Amino acid sequence: LGMFSELKFPVPWGHVAAKAWGPSEGHPVLCLHGWLDNANTFDKLIPLLPRGRCGSSGWIVLCGQAAHLSDPLSLSGCYYVAMDFSGHGLSSHRPAGCPYHFLDYVTDVRRVAAALQWRRFTLMGHSMGNFSFSYCFISSQFCFLYPEMVDKLILLESLGFLLAPEDTEAWLKSKRRVIDRLLSLEAKQQTPKARSPEAALQRLLEANSHLTAEGGAILLQRGATETPAG
Repeated sequence: LGMFSELKFPVPWGHVAAKAWGPSEGHPVLCLHGWLDNANTFDKLIPLLPRGRCGSSGWIVLCGQAAHLSDPLSLSGCYYVAMDFSGHGLSSHRPAGCPYHFLDYVTDVRRVAAALQWRRFTLMGHSMGNFSFSYCFISSQFCFLYPEMVDKLILLESLGFLLAPEDTEAWLKSKRRVIDRLLSLEAKQQTPKARSPEAALQRLLEANSHLTAEGGAILLQRGATETPAG
């Protein structure tokens, strides 16, 4: 496990970088670094993990408060991918003026999992915040939003994602909808269609039933671009 390979995953603003250890056909393990760190966080840890196959589903907290796992934790023989979050390590920075919101990091995890074609995997996350800002823990947030994709959650120096019970359902629905919708739009990446002024107005009115024809025409004066073909 001392040898690793470099990976790059395209994103709309550049790429997300990662490094990988182990056989690509092994059980997938995605490793998430902590606050202002990068994928090299795991350089010393991964070669020390015990040999063998991964155990069955469960979760564990290292250097934390609680632990549970139905089988002994054994992660060697797995395929580890440690990603650099956007703006960290070798990953591209987001465009100037764009903030680094914690939900965007969760979206990056979803992007990498999709690029690797991983439908279910083990998630190992280190810190990413402190106990006063428990909402910062990206691995816990991802597990909460996409539980069907995570067979095992390993937390290093973390208490997990804390959320008031009365807020759980609303948070889950709204945040997962935001991520899924964004990635769905990115996947389409269709070339904008050229329409006649009349067709453009009709399309605008269909999508906005509260608009009048006069109001739509006013908006299109500044909201449409004339093509060379007219």
